[in-house]
Amino acid sequence: MARLINGINGPFVGKAGAVIGYTVNGIGYMKGLYKKRTKKPKEGEALNRKKFAAAQAWLQPVTDFVRVGFKGYNERFQGFTAAKSWLMKNCIQVIDGEIRIDPALVKISSGNLPLPENIQCSMQEPNTFRISWTPVRERGFLHDQAMVMAYDLKNGAYGLVLGSDRTSGEVLVPVHPSPYPYHVYLAFIAADRSRQSDSVYLGEFWVS
Repeated sequence: MARLINGINGPFVGKAGAVIGYTVNGIGYMKGLYKKRTKKPKEGEALNRKKFAAAQAWLQPVTDFVRVGFKGYNERFQGFTAAKSWLMKNCIQVIDGEIRIDPALVKISSGNLPLPENIQCSMQEPNTFRISWTPVRERGFLHDQAMVMAYDLKNGAYGLVLGSDRTSGEVLVPVHPSPYPYHVYLAFIAADRSRQSDSVYLGEFWVS
């Protein structure tokens, strides 16, 4: 049984005859009932499934981060769904039939908030990343906060969704030693959480 959530002229949620109604970000959609498939998927379709699964697996450990970083991405998609859409369109390579995601192309945040200048990343003992930038004294941006993610693709991510503000010129992120490299990203979010910046990839680092 479907539910009319805004009266007879509004979208419905649930099953009605041969269709299912649902809403995403306040927009109503309909789709046909699921039918069990008996045919083997074509080569292109199978590859798309692999891409989808790879993108899902890559982003799963950083779900909370990209929910913030891709907030308000557009009217149809935001958060994890938007981050996955970006990754699938821009970051996947197919080499000899195998799916490879290039971390340097991945975005963990998307928006129009300006980034500071002279962003750099270095190691600071013990096992700590130091991300620095030119401090900002401009009104309207003083209290924007750094969003940092150090991602070990095998063991998970360390992140500060709310780190130092622009005036500090740096943020420190402690991590554990790992036999695998960390991929480090930086973005900024407005003090009132109204918008965020694009992320910038700071490189691959080893922590032993």
